[in-house]
Amino acid sequence: MVVNAYGYIILILWITMAQPGGQEKTTALKDLLSRIDLDELMKKDEPPLYFPRTLEEFEYAFNDQGQLRHIKTGEPFVFNYREDLHRWNQKRYEALGEIITQHVYELLEKKCNMTKEILPVDASEDEPKSFIYLSKDALNNPDKLLVLIQGRGVVRAGQWARRLIINEDIDSGSQIPFISRAAEEGYGVMVLNPNENYLEVEKPEKPAAEVSPDGPDEPAEKRERKEEKEGKKKRDFYEKYRKPQKEKQTDQIPIRKNSTPEEHVLYVWDNFISKSAAKNVFFIAHSYGGLSFVELMIKREAQVKSRVQAVAMTDSVHNVWHQEAGKSTLEWMQEHCCNWVSSTEPLDTPLETMLPDCPRISAVPGVDGGPGWLGVCGVCGAADAACC
Repeated sequence: MVVNAYGYIILILWITMAQPGGQEKTTALKDLLSRIDLDELMKKDEPPLYFPRTLEEFEYAFNDQGQLRHIKTGEPFVFNYREDLHRWNQKRYEALGEIITQHVYELLEKKCNMTKEILPVDASEDEPKSFIYLSKDALNNPDKLLVLIQGRGVVRAGQWARRLIINEDIDSGSQIPFISRAAEEGYGVMVLNPNENYLEVEKPEKPAAEVSPDGPDEPAEKRERKEEKEGKKKRDFYEKYRKPQKEKQTDQIPIRKNSTPEEHVLYVWDNFISKSAAKNVFFIAHSYGGLSFVELMIKREAQVKSRVQAVAMTDSVHNVWHQEAGKSTLEWMQEHCCNWVSSTEPLDTPLETMLPDCPRISAVPGVDGGPGWLGVCGVCGAADAACC
């Protein structure tokens, strides 16, 4: 194991320091430390960061109950696939998460009969793009339209929480039950995609640095700076091992008019929702989605008031004080919005609130007893389970 190799070196260093020898021992010890690449040492026994690209290659599948299970053992997904290799396990989890995202897109198109609309609507062929999903009647349903907005994080269109899809079932973590019920009730549906904000491209490798012409007689000040830089590199490896990092350096190219969740919601309103035929528009907004809706309300107050009939928020993180919502916005929210938050109280119990915006009522506690409608993230511990 990597840890054992590192411990072995520490033991040698401890023995060396315990022996008498004065300045010569100290110099020798510094020389030994300078030749130990701790970064590489920690990766020495770590498997390559290459993972399957399909559920079948992962040897997982969704059963008839929508639960993700191993096709050979029937067991749920195991995060700690390799003991003491959290970074590798996290990378494996993220790779599976990307496959889940594509699986949900497929369900939206095949099971829910939704179509993908590219954003921006006037995007050129070579610029970064996002997209949303629309039901067949989303734009021409004359009566009712339902708009779904998830929280922040890695979740994409059609997901409330990736963790719940992986650890519970597809219905718990996806928006598909909401879409199906809405269709049965005669609603058109729009599924927003507020976290698809940029195109990630790999940075080109930097050219190798030229060898310094200075030999061993380089100035002491320059030598000290070099030693300080090397020392920092060795210290930083601890954080790198503890907190998974991307192996490749990337640049993020923002998507025009969709570079943040707030921009995305505003853009979809201007180009799709406001142009739909529905007389009555309804929103379901989870976590940061609630904040994005309030921002929309502030920027398009008159339009929202004339079209939106009700907003159901779940653990919304909006703050009308910080977002500087006006009195008329607050009065409208009191009448048309409701925020279901995690609570130990029975379902739908009115709760006290310090903010003068909308009523708060109790929702069932999160999965595994965690706070929030969706529960605490089992990977990173964040209160909004949409993060992972």
